[in-house]
Amino acid sequence: MISAVIDRLASVETVSMAKDAGDYVVAERVRKIFNPGGRHEVEAVAPTSFTVKSGEFVSLLGPSGCGKSTLLMMVAGLDRPSEGTVAVAGRPMIAPRAENGIMFQDPTLLPWKSALENVLFPYRAMNKPVAPHIDRAKALLDEVGLAGFHNHKPRQLSGGMRQRVAICRALVFEPDLLLMDEPFSALDAITRDEMNLALMKIWEEHHRTALFVTHSIREAVYLSDRVLVMSQRPGRVIADVKIPFARPRGLEIEESAAFNEICGYLRSKIQHRPV
Repeated sequence: MISAVIDRLASVETVSMAKDAGDYVVAERVRKIFNPGGRHEVEAVAPTSFTVKSGEFVSLLGPSGCGKSTLLMMVAGLDRPSEGTVAVAGRPMIAPRAENGIMFQDPTLLPWKSALENVLFPYRAMNKPVAPHIDRAKALLDEVGLAGFHNHKPRQLSGGMRQRVAICRALVFEPDLLLMDEPFSALDAITRDEMNLALMKIWEEHHRTALFVTHSIREAVYLSDRVLVMSQRPGRVIADVKIPFARPRGLEIEESAAFNEICGYLRSKIQHRPV
């Protein structure tokens, strides 16, 4: 049975990245060079292509320094490719778009504002009225287990609780694309499992298109519909692997032989170095 799973993964890896009508994010031959032509020129991302379909949860997986975050920032419109193009919802990404929700490694909460006020902050930043969205913000906080903490300041919350606030802030204005840059990397293992469960639950409830950066193989397999494996720097997508597990998923799936076999398969892709 496990061998059959791996055979299916191997066949998926060779699928062409040709565009179709369901593709929501399309990156074509995207390349990023820092300090081009300078003494310290660095090619962070080699020409690479990938797509994310509407409603998919896709992880970018790879070793530290391989360009995962750089690629995510180009999808977000926060950085420009040196070559190639990125399009979201059929539009070129030449600047940030209001329909993106973004989470970073640090929750970046405003320390003088309450959890509720931090969740509502995107509306203030966009000069939009806040009052019509208070009930939704409260409901999101309750949904991630923060009922009773609406008025707490960030210093009164644990690391995991602060990241829950950040998830709510990213979702409060109902973005169509959720971009996450290793949001749980600084958390301990137990809290990270709790956050994966919380993210899984809230994603299944709201079902946004999601692109998630991680260097944790187990996290990528647990959360994703597909995993894009990146090579060592200069990074490029070297495998596009569909995860075969049905949803919803509990953490107990991580104890299964099939789950661990898939993790081993992905690890072999990351560690492979072309001759």
